[in-house]
Amino acid sequence: QRNEAPPTQNYYQETGSGDVAEPVVNFLKWFYHFIERNEIYHVENMYEDGFYKISEFYYKDKMWPAPEKVQEIVEEKDEGSIFMILYRELYYRHIYARLKPTLEHRFDSYSNYCELFAYLLAAEEPVKIELPNKWLWDIIDEFVYQFQSFQQFKSKAGKINDEEKNMLRDEDQVWKVTAVLNILIQLTEKCNLNDQLQALEEGEVVTEEIAGEFGMKPIYTMTGFFSLVGLLRLYCLLGDYHMALSCIENVQFKDKDMMG
Repeated sequence: QRNEAPPTQNYYQETGSGDVAEPVVNFLKWFYHFIERNEIYHVENMYEDGFYKISEFYYKDKMWPAPEKVQEIVEEKDEGSIFMILYRELYYRHIYARLKPTLEHRFDSYSNYCELFAYLLAAEEPVKIELPNKWLWDIIDEFVYQFQSFQQFKSKAGKINDEEKNMLRDEDQVWKVTAVLNILIQLTEKCNLNDQLQALEEGEVVTEEIAGEFGMKPIYTMTGFFSLVGLLRLYCLLGDYHMALSCIENVQFKDKDMMG
């Protein structure tokens, strides 16, 4: 049963917080409120509608408030909290979409994705949070896109200055193809995705015996499925079409339940 939400316009009421526009402050506080309470219906509404409206009106050609500022606004003490990780994911994605990321942005975004995936993969039991499928898809899609963007950036040697060359040399593990592949593979394995797909192909009901404890949670199964699509895309980028096809051999494209 869904909890009653405040009227949509309340997301944009004025509340005030220094140099950040008052409606943005209020939006951030409600976003934090709903994520902390795991109210996925409202999180979905704010992600798919509110965030993009705020971006269009206030941040069309500039960055959202720095994560440190947002942490202060929502009164979150832990910069490693899941809300802050998710906010940084949106923050850097916005920079890629509307601005030009610096090399430091590229490094920091990669580090944040590693934090996010470690949050899911290192857990000894399924995490409590749920996220909209659209956001989970966007996370994996953007992760692969930013990897591709980084490789394109590195290939333009003539446009890279000396400071950036030094940074690239010192941080040579960032956006490394093997690391990106391993993360996507681990996300599919965490939920026993291929076992689930084989069971579906054979007309079986997916049970905990097949999917495991993690695979019974939507956040793991959907992230795993989207990671499989990410692997397909990544192998194609690498020109390894044999691996691209083999990683989706258990996918039944007519299966609307899995692909919806």
